Amino acid sequence: MNSREIVKRTIRFDRPERVARSTPAEYGCDILGCNANPSVDRRPSGVTRERDEWGAVWENIGISRMGEVKEFPLKEWADWDRLVIPDPDAPYRWAALEARKEELRHSDQYVIGTGVALYERIHFIRGLENTWTDIYLEPENLRRLIDLLVDMNLKSIAHYAALGVDGYMFCDDWGVQDRLMIDPEKWREFWKPAYHRVYEAAHAAGMQTFLHSCGYIVDILDDLIDCGLDVIQMDQQQNMGLELLSERFRGRITFWCPVDIQTVMQRGTEEIRAYARELFARLATPQGGFIAGYYGDPVGAGHRPEAVRAMCEEFVALRYPDHA
Repeated sequence: MNSREIVKRTIRFDRPERVARSTPAEYGCDILGCNANPSVDRRPSGVTRERDEWGAVWENIGISRMGEVKEFPLKEWADWDRLVIPDPDAPYRWAALEARKEELRHSDQYVIGTGVALYERIHFIRGLENTWTDIYLEPENLRRLIDLLVDMNLKSIAHYAALGVDGYMFCDDWGVQDRLMIDPEKWREFWKPAYHRVYEAAHAAGMQTFLHSCGYIVDILDDLIDCGLDVIQMDQQQNMGLELLSERFRGRITFWCPVDIQTVMQRGTEEIRAYARELFARLATPQGGFIAGYYGDPVGAGHRPEAVRAMCEEFVALRYPDHA
């Protein structure tokens, strides 16, 4: 099996011959990411100050490559007609990927295309407090913005499908450390139908579905599975508990995880190695369901090189029971 087949079989619980990995090149990486250029969900990083296509002004937050929005382009709904809405179909966005079409179609790696966040992009436009208030005071306007982002995703899915991409992913951090940011019932009212539309379209186009979401998201993970989510990429697990995740979700969804980036990765290498083994033992099944991951900004997260090395070496050593 090449990398592409290993990842597909992992997600289908179809007995891959080894554990799938998205680790630094020296340890092996089965996944290749691709993106429109620029993406309508581009998030400026590594810069002092920059305005994105929507008009949101970003500033770098320090040692991390990440930025955060300091000025929001839609402070009042009365300004909707003045909001700059990027065109996801613009040919220049897809030209570079079109030039790589044969490479992507015949890649040994599993190819993931990146879409548009359905929650984070809203609070990049409106701000978190306004977004939370809109749920109660401006529900129709909030739905209008969610529907706009869903339509952008549907257009992106069509482009990626034509390129032969295997998976479709975007990032929405829904949790704080111990709960969801909003009432789970409000999530189901506003966002669950949106996720369902996107994942249904991705599946219809022959792609598997991925979501990155950090924080405590247990309250909506059943719903995401119901919407058609195939893979949850979570960088934290301890705040929810490996035992709980295993008991409720093992075998129902594929977990794509590094060692918990906020807790365990700050500890000694032997603890890191032991946790990597436990992560696999609790979240994988003998048929698949686990992708070993890596946090792409180790310096920003404070991960020591020896900690990263211990995690990756342990992931490489993992074996399914039939291949032990």
